[in-house]
Amino acid sequence: MTKSLRIVSLFLGTVLISHMALSQSDRFAFAVTDLNKEGANWSFLRKVDLQTGAYSEILLSGNDVARLSYDAATKKQMTAPLTDARYGNLANAAFGTGVAAAAYDKRHERLYFTPMFFDQLRYVDLKTMNVYFVNGSDFSGQVIKAADQSNIVTRMVIGDDGNGYALTNDGNHLLRFTTGKKTEVTDLGALVDAAENKGVSVHNSCSSFGGDMIADNDGNLFVLTARNNVFKIEIESKVAAYLGTITGLPANFTTNGAAVDENNTILISSAVTSTSLYTVDPKTWVASAVKSTVVPWHTADLANSNILETRKPVSAPELISSKAALLNDKINLYPNPVTANQFNIQFNRAEGGAYMVQITDARGQVVAQKMVSVNSKGQTIAGIDLPALFAKGIYIVKVNDANSKTVYSNKIVVQ
Repeated sequence: MTKSLRIVSLFLGTVLISHMALSQSDRFAFAVTDLNKEGANWSFLRKVDLQTGAYSEILLSGNDVARLSYDAATKKQMTAPLTDARYGNLANAAFGTGVAAAAYDKRHERLYFTPMFFDQLRYVDLKTMNVYFVNGSDFSGQVIKAADQSNIVTRMVIGDDGNGYALTNDGNHLLRFTTGKKTEVTDLGALVDAAENKGVSVHNSCSSFGGDMIADNDGNLFVLTARNNVFKIEIESKVAAYLGTITGLPANFTTNGAAVDENNTILISSAVTSTSLYTVDPKTWVASAVKSTVVPWHTADLANSNILETRKPVSAPELISSKAALLNDKINLYPNPVTANQFNIQFNRAEGGAYMVQITDARGQVVAQKMVSVNSKGQTIAGIDLPALFAKGIYIVKVNDANSKTVYSNKIVVQ
């Protein structure tokens, strides 16, 4: 009993510390601008005050082709200038070809970014202002950028889990990268349109390219596109749900930068107009102009460490219950999403016996089921087939024991 209480105490302490860290909100955002207020050469880093809308002087001139950067793996300065077949020595410039995607990693004091036409992850060490290149591998795997800019990364954020997330314009490559000593990049694959999107696709160039991305405290990303449309992305399933269009903006306003402020609203910037910065209420997606005497810079991207709080605070009893549920995680389902009408279930620590696997649709109706027999812990039931004409979408997989008690339930995406 004493041991159990100690575990719970440590768990609660960790949660409280995490909550305190998150509550120390940034009152600024990093901003990618031109040298000139209304220019479009996105190679200069500044800060913007979230309350006053005032921009700082240049923090980093990202167009310097003579400045040698550092290798992110060895931490040593590169000794030879880089050249590129298309852009020549512009490959040496930190923000060469312009930047439209950046993310602030407060834990390591780094600003991650990727140039628009170089397929490479890079970061600025904000303590020294040295620039580091993640050499040896491509970032998105889309080295040759399409003429329609569909495979360019224009959205990036650090998630609540500490990992970085980046997204191509067309939504076909959701990338996750680690932010510790060793950078590892994983292509999570293409986003899936939610069934209720009613034709507004996250892959559509007219409605859904460009913009910026923020993260919440419940495992989701939010894409605010250049055309002012909003999509909520569940990271685990990669399902993108269309939430609506930002209202209250001037006709020529394009959302190009987004950052959460200390009031849990979203500051947005435009790369084509200097009318005003705007704050957006995430409950209504209505925008209001920031009251400021300062004319904003045209801004391609914003980045800070604030997370949108969408999950209600959890009480101590609920935390204990959540921890117990975590320790009681007996069953695992994969792959998810399902791409070949077949998935597997691993019974990690479940008791032996007969189990009924049921798949239900959004209305709760059972659309498929299978009885399985488990003989040992860790056993995997491979190849649970779905009907050949199974419709794409989101379903619930339930595992019931011999007493018809549900011992596992999880969403699954069928592509």
